[in-house]
Formats: sequence, C-alpha cells, structure tokens
Amino acid sequence: MPELPEVEVVRRGLQRWVSGRTIAEVRVLHPRAVRRHPAGAEDFAARLKGHSVGIARRRGKYLWLPLADTDSSILGHLGMSGQLLVQPEDAADEKHLRVRISFDDSLGTELRFVDQRTFGGLSLHDNTPDGLPDVIAHIARDPLDPAFDDDAFHAALRLRRTTVKRALLDQSLISGVGNIYADEALWRARLHYERPTAGIGRARSTELLCHVRDVMNAALAAGGTSFDSLYVNVNGESGYFDRSLDAYGREEEPCHRCGTPIRRRPWMNRSSYFCPRCQRPPRPTRSSA
Repeated sequence: MPELPEVEVVRRGLQRWVSGRTIAEVRVLHPRAVRRHPAGAEDFAARLKGHSVGIARRRGKYLWLPLADTDSSILGHLGMSGQLLVQPEDAADEKHLRVRISFDDSLGTELRFVDQRTFGGLSLHDNTPDGLPDVIAHIARDPLDPAFDDDAFHAALRLRRTTVKRALLDQSLISGVGNIYADEALWRARLHYERPTAGIGRARSTELLCHVRDVMNAALAAGGTSFDSLYVNVNGESGYFDRSLDAYGREEEPCHRCGTPIRRRPWMNRSSYFCPRCQRPPRPTRSSA
C-alpha cells in the first residue's frame, strides 16, 4: 500500500491542480468506490456539487480534500491500487475508472478516481475542530509534520512492550510508515526488526527517527516507490525510489554496506528484509527457573 511519500506526492499534485476549484458534477461509476460513505453514491455526489475544494491535506497515509465552505472533507483511501488522476475532460476513460469529478471552470481537466482492485475509495466525513476527518482523528502525526513531538515518541517507544518494527507501523504512535520504509530505516539504523523497544535508549531512538525522516525525504525527492504501474502521481507518472532501496525487495542481493546477502523473513502476513550481519537479531531472553 502507498506510504507517506507516495501519498504526499499525490497530495502535492492535488494541491496544484484541484485545490481552489468548484465542483460542478460527480459521477460514481462503481458503488464500491464510495462504500465508506454510508448514505450511498447519490448522496455523495449531491453533497459535493457546488462546493469549492480547499487546501489538500495529509496525515500519515491518509489524504483528504476539505470542502472550503463546509465543515466536511472528501477522504481518499488509495488502498492497494487506487489512483487520483487529473485528466483532460476528453481523455479516454481508464479501464478501472470508478469516480469522475468535473469542475465549474474552463481549465478543461477533471479529477478521476481509478482503482483496479477496488480496495480504495472516496467518502465524505465531518471534520474535527483540528480540521481532520473524524474517522482519522486517532491517527498520530507523521515524522515530517513540523508539530510531531519527538519527546513523546521516545517516551512512548520505551513504554510499548513490543518490537521496533511493530512500533514503527503503529499508526497511533507514528503515522505514515509502512513495510517498505520501516525496513529501510531499520537497515540504516542497523536495528533488527524484532528488537524489543524497551531496550532502545534515547540516543538509538533519536537515530532511528532521523533515519525514518531521511529515507522518507529521499523517497519524496524520487516521487515515491513504484513496483508496478498501480502507484502513480496525479499525472500518471511512477516514482523511482525503488532503484535506491537498500533492504526491501532485495532478497539474496548483497548488502550495500557489508556485502552479506539480504534475507527475507515472513512477518505479520508480510515480509521483513534485513542484513543478518548489520542487523543482528536480539538475543533470546532466558526464562526464569
């Protein structure tokens, strides 16, 4: 699924090409695309018509478009294959086009939601006083957010009785980090994914947080990570950070630091990629007699 860098690339595109425009019409071409909007497709389309789009926003992996003259927002779930594309109005329909949003202006472009696997979708939600859609109010700030609280992160990390990769993927602790960038940050920090958080001191957690930020900023500069044609920006272009990955997806390839073959291990219905030499597994704890 898209992680923070990929979603931020899409947000920037929406900010440039969609924010400030007034919605003229919404056509829902597949009801599953708005299944998270309980009132249904007709209500979704009717409630958007005539409203202007505010500043595109993101928290972690979540993306939304506030309706500038209301207290509600369009929340976008990209899922595994969702795409938000800005296309010429006369462009041929994509095979998996699910929602079409046209605007009351002469720019000649429209916003399209395309989703091959239909795991994603669009929905309309009330905003909290902080301007977040209410369904994501529990999501923590992400590490690129200027208001992210480093001290609170360090304290919470030590208190969690879990392992470091599980903590990085806990969206109530730190948002935006998924499987790819967790593996990349852990490789850079030389930490094994099963390292208990209770044993990670302030200096090590500070270093880890710096690596999380560095890898995400590097991915942003490359337009995100695309392993296939499913993740693209609003202009349909793929990111190329996959060419710079040090751990994720590199099973049996030499570690860029020491040359040891990268290993892959099943982990929580996913995979973890790591260097067995640079990222030593934690020693098993002895059980009391």
